[in-house]
Amino acid sequence: MNYKERIFQQEGAGFPGKTYVEAVLEPAFNEAKNHLLGPMMAINKAHLIMLREQELITDNEAKRIACALNGLELDELRRATYTGQFEDLFFQVESRLLELAPDVAGNLHLARSRNDMGITIYRMVLREKLLVTLSSALYLKEHLLLFAEEHAETIMIGYTHTQQAQPTTLAHYMMAATDMLGRDIQRLVHAYQTCNRSPMGAAALTTSGFAISRERMKELLGFEQLVENSYDAVCGADYLGEVATAVQLAAINLGRVVQDMLQWCTQEFAVLKVAPPYVQISSIMPQKRNPVSFEHMRSLLSSSIGNATTVLTMMHNTPFGDIVDTEDDMQPYAWRSMSVLEQMYRLMACVVGTMEVNKEGLLERAQGSFATVTELADTLVRTDRLSFRGSHHIVSRVVKEAMQAGLRADQISLELVNQAAKEVIGKSLLLTEEELRLALDPVHFVQIRKLPGGPNADEIRRVITARRNELQAESAWLQQARQACADAMQQLDQITAEWSVGG
Repeated sequence: MNYKERIFQQEGAGFPGKTYVEAVLEPAFNEAKNHLLGPMMAINKAHLIMLREQELITDNEAKRIACALNGLELDELRRATYTGQFEDLFFQVESRLLELAPDVAGNLHLARSRNDMGITIYRMVLREKLLVTLSSALYLKEHLLLFAEEHAETIMIGYTHTQQAQPTTLAHYMMAATDMLGRDIQRLVHAYQTCNRSPMGAAALTTSGFAISRERMKELLGFEQLVENSYDAVCGADYLGEVATAVQLAAINLGRVVQDMLQWCTQEFAVLKVAPPYVQISSIMPQKRNPVSFEHMRSLLSSSIGNATTVLTMMHNTPFGDIVDTEDDMQPYAWRSMSVLEQMYRLMACVVGTMEVNKEGLLERAQGSFATVTELADTLVRTDRLSFRGSHHIVSRVVKEAMQAGLRADQISLELVNQAAKEVIGKSLLLTEEELRLALDPVHFVQIRKLPGGPNADEIRRVITARRNELQAESAWLQQARQACADAMQQLDQITAEWSVGG
């Protein structure tokens, strides 16, 4: 027996081969019955209604097909295992319909293909999962706004290049994270709008000679627009790529904030204390409060990024045609990436909403930090009409001398400042003790930075109000999008149920 015969003996001589079943067909079947069956049935019902409205089938045929559709045991299909009798779930459903309506159910495939039907199913699944993800993103946004409002006056040091930079507030930081999340939400909404377009009626590639209505299929399935070009309808995959890109960037953005917060939980930073439901203890060290919720978020967000990257990588260098690369194989990676992101949005909201903040420690650290000296340089420009570069040189010398003397920033004296000024510009300054005190006060530093987008508490509250209005509009859009899909599905069920009674 040669090597080919040995393979055939192990795999079988006909379709499907044993390993092909294990590696491809069975996993795809299981994904399909769990995720694709509902949209598949909706498309069947919509296509049936459209065919009857276009008078491509008779009333009697429509009613009999409707009876067959409503007679399918969907729970039984969801429990089914892959046997190899049918290539995939599509053919298994079609076979069952032919059993229930032997001489007419075949007309349900009139003017359509697995190509346009399959892409439509995937778009319907993706739009549903996008709405779930968006719902959790809005949930997180709501809680970030609540947290920011609570900490509009919580002074902290802001960092650049991982070094202490300038005083700000915890709310200022959190509103930056909120605005970043807002852009992620906008990208996910745009991805939804790109996804929510109907390919139905493209058939295999070139539409059909039958007088079907692509526009009616779009309406029945709750899509906003058509994918107009029929070649693009079955071959384009950028709708999926846009979803993957939006999810990937959203997971990256959230991961950066998680990384900061995990660091702020250390005893050295002593900024945050995670609530008991999201902390685990050490098995051997009694003092440990491990903020594992943040650790899991960090690693799981990386898995979301990885799955989204897989989608884009699988698309790369594939031909522009109807191919399984852009259908069965890559879709689950997009689903998984969205699922993880959605879960992390909810978990982040819970952890942030319940954690404690060391306000006193943050303020004390800011008061002793040299992060305030930018304002001292600014003050010298105002009091002594120095150039900023000249005042910068004076303050740099002040900082150097103070650090060598082991002084905190709030221990800098007017005498030390004047000594530095004499060395740089040859004379003492007009600066007063009170002006020096204010210049080195982190609370004052924040209060006077009230330009749009600054950390001033009133400005922060203004932005919070604006973002709450955005959140309200986003929530209304989400509700409308959900309702449009639900109404479409309800109409399909209602019409086919009425036809079934007469069939």
